[in-house]
Amino acid sequence: MCGIIGYTGGKQAAKILLNGLKRLEYRGYDSSGVAVIDNNRIDVIKSIGKISALEDKTDGGKKLNGFVGIGHTRWATHGAPSDINSHPHLSTDGNFAVVHNGIIENFAELKAELTAKGIRFASETDSEVIAQLLQYVYDGDMVEALRNVTSRLVGSYAVGIITSHCPDTLYAVRKDNPLVVGIGANENFIASDFAAALEHTHNFVQLGDGEIAKLTSHSATFFTADGEPVEKTPFRVDWDISQAEKDGYDHFMLKEINEQPKALTATVRPRVKGKDIVLDRINFDAKNTNRIERITIIGCGSAYHAGIVGKSFIEKYCRISVTCELASEYIYSDPITDNRTLTIVISQSGETADSLAALRLAKKCGSHTIAIVNVMQSAIAREAHDVLYTHAGPEIAVATTKGYTTQVSALYLIGLKIAKIKHTISDARYETLLSEIITLPDKVSEILADITPIREYAERFADRKCVFFIGRGTDYAASLEGALKLKEISYIHAEAYAAGELKHGTISLIEQGTVTLALTTQSALYNKMLNNIKAVQSRGGTVLAISSQANKQISEQSDGMLCIPDCDDDVTPVLTAVILQIFAYCVAAKRGCDIDKPRNLAKSVTVE
Repeated sequence: MCGIIGYTGGKQAAKILLNGLKRLEYRGYDSSGVAVIDNNRIDVIKSIGKISALEDKTDGGKKLNGFVGIGHTRWATHGAPSDINSHPHLSTDGNFAVVHNGIIENFAELKAELTAKGIRFASETDSEVIAQLLQYVYDGDMVEALRNVTSRLVGSYAVGIITSHCPDTLYAVRKDNPLVVGIGANENFIASDFAAALEHTHNFVQLGDGEIAKLTSHSATFFTADGEPVEKTPFRVDWDISQAEKDGYDHFMLKEINEQPKALTATVRPRVKGKDIVLDRINFDAKNTNRIERITIIGCGSAYHAGIVGKSFIEKYCRISVTCELASEYIYSDPITDNRTLTIVISQSGETADSLAALRLAKKCGSHTIAIVNVMQSAIAREAHDVLYTHAGPEIAVATTKGYTTQVSALYLIGLKIAKIKHTISDARYETLLSEIITLPDKVSEILADITPIREYAERFADRKCVFFIGRGTDYAASLEGALKLKEISYIHAEAYAAGELKHGTISLIEQGTVTLALTTQSALYNKMLNNIKAVQSRGGTVLAISSQANKQISEQSDGMLCIPDCDDDVTPVLTAVILQIFAYCVAAKRGCDIDKPRNLAKSVTVE
């Protein structure tokens, strides 16, 4: 949610801020704004709507002069979208400007206190209280003022600050919300995402909770929550800036669908050493592995769906009980976990608020934790005992594609590694599955080589108001993700059902013309799925089958069929996911939807 960019250096800040905000558009927003210090005065320009409106107001940044500034894209939480409620927020005296991601839970109490002291508020937001508090407590030392202010804030925040009292300096502080510091050549940055600053630097510092950054064009100093200086070692992010650009594709989502062979290769192949799986620094030895009595997989949205696929695979080959939990439910469920439970937390961004809270709870209960994340040095990556990066590269579209398939492949590797150690899988089966996982990128490339049949079916069904997905076993797990993709970018009501449950009530939803995508890749369940398909058709429904090569005869019993390349039944979810991603994309394109930035959604959900 929301985006932050800040700059201090020798260049005009406004243009850099605007370009940075454009790279953060995918996070979801309804308004934007920039603030720049010019001759010891803070100039602010804000606008509701797209960043293009802000560019018009600022004449591409030319109306704002100065070398230090902050910018923000806002998604309304407190106060309706408006120019006034947009960030940056100015203190009453005009000497402090702030941008804020997160939620200040005690803002009403603080606002009442400050109002009683004569401070006037301009907006309805919780964020403005930070600027007004700074004005109230500042006594000549900005680091001390920030410590004072943050000690009084309850909630989560990533905050960028400029002040006319220190016109060459950019400040930042964070708690439970992503914020990185970019270290450049005679210039420094703050950003809520690497992508905003990748054009200028690949060297970053991750702020810890409560830490304060003080940046000038030539220096970057950091302080703990207690105000003590702390050394921070930059790390390099090797993402290519072209990965954060469309590169000729109509949408980021289509580009990222096509990047999946590369992402899967980067996630899987470096970790396969001959017949062995090496999961970076994760210590899967016999002693640690045999202590595991159960596994809990936690995620939100697509990460949760990846976990459901992982649950099936791990239980089958490791013979360990696995539960898959929604992070938002886990943290309020008084979970049963201990030091014999392995907890795997999945998050593309590594900053998902509910997932981070679930990770912390699992650790508190004594569970060993592994994070599967895509973003280096993200909060979940830092706080988990172990981390397995997916190496998908930046994912800009709100609807995840390569993030999801690389998460599934990472779970396959974990499952095979544990099974091999526990001797719950034969050598022959282990080698077969390992070979299948290694060749997944090639099979995805095969699907991508010709998407015309997928597009034709998508355009045929693009006018429907409701679409169902059915499957059994891992096909049901894949159906959940397919339905999510369709609903989030095309706004068609889409639901996934375990095919065996149709007779228990959901078959009542089928009527003449209802479209059902039937996933039929599990050979052992072929006849069962055939019965389900006939039940749908007998009630006037239209069935599009998504089949494996082994089950392609299902085409004779359905109204249409799309076939995945030949592969083992246990790894079909990656390939069916790609077909369903393309299907959803083509439906949304036919309907003229804003594919990369679907309404009401944000890429990184950093508030609960």
